[in-house]
Amino acid sequence: MLSTLTSKSRFPTFGLGTYWHSRSASERVMMSGIALLLFSSVLFGVLYLYSNFLAPLSGTQVFLWRIVAMWTALVLVLMVSGRLGEHVAIVRGLRTWRAWALLLLPTPIFLSQFWLFMWAPVNGQSIQTAMGYFLLPLTMVLSGCVVFKERLSLLQWLAVGLAVLGVSAEIWRTHSVSWATLWVCSTYPIYFVVRRVQGISAVTGLLFDLTVALPFILAYLWWIDSSSLAIVGGSGLTILLLAGLGVISVLAMKTNIDASQLLPLNMYGMLSYVEPAILFVLAVTVLGNPLETAMLYSYGLIWLGIVCLLVHGARQLRRPRDTEKTLPA
Repeated sequence: MLSTLTSKSRFPTFGLGTYWHSRSASERVMMSGIALLLFSSVLFGVLYLYSNFLAPLSGTQVFLWRIVAMWTALVLVLMVSGRLGEHVAIVRGLRTWRAWALLLLPTPIFLSQFWLFMWAPVNGQSIQTAMGYFLLPLTMVLSGCVVFKERLSLLQWLAVGLAVLGVSAEIWRTHSVSWATLWVCSTYPIYFVVRRVQGISAVTGLLFDLTVALPFILAYLWWIDSSSLAIVGGSGLTILLLAGLGVISVLAMKTNIDASQLLPLNMYGMLSYVEPAILFVLAVTVLGNPLETAMLYSYGLIWLGIVCLLVHGARQLRRPRDTEKTLPA
């Protein structure tokens, strides 16, 4: 028995824990960012369908209740963890008008994007909104190059080129660009860039955005949209669904913004293609939006770009370990 155990001990086991600890600190940061971004993409896919679960509430009504549910869920989590005061202190510590302006600037963008995300699936704009999210990584890459002077590798340039071709083909095919498409891809980069420049964490920024919006939304629900109060108050299932909406929304936003702060902006932007791919599939399979054969060519080019990016990411993860192996003893 002892000899058997000794024999077995000569062959070390290899699992996820072993692989994780064998990576360098920079590799672990990158892998954490990638995992967070993929997880948030799945959660956003769930949220994209959520308006359909809350009928007869409209997309705008779901957006309003989502803000209320998110604020409640986030505050409860921070209170239980004892970290609410920490985030409040960060905001109170801002002393200059410039710091407050930078903090307030992304809030309207945050609210408008959340409204569009809830409104589009129940108003026939699913494909157009997904198109905006396909364009978003391109504008994020451009933001990284211009604002943070990030450089792209050959594979990343190839991925961008394929994505540009795919998006251009789709615009040429439809002969127009939806306002929903333009709003998503042109304003979201401002949100992420400003948050990164100021150094505001995902949770602090999210808490601030929700707190600023909450009084206006509650006033609107009480005085203007009292019909949704009756719908929600008269259904225990709707209340439970709204609670779930708040929890999933907080988790999706936190993991997504955390990923944006862990990854280089160009890598974060390109990996963000995973989310619109999920939204596109859901729009066609679940929401019933028509899929034209011509779409497959343009979207196929974009997905080829995603493959190039994944290959680039795999090389980035292997390179440090390969370099260490080639160093002389």
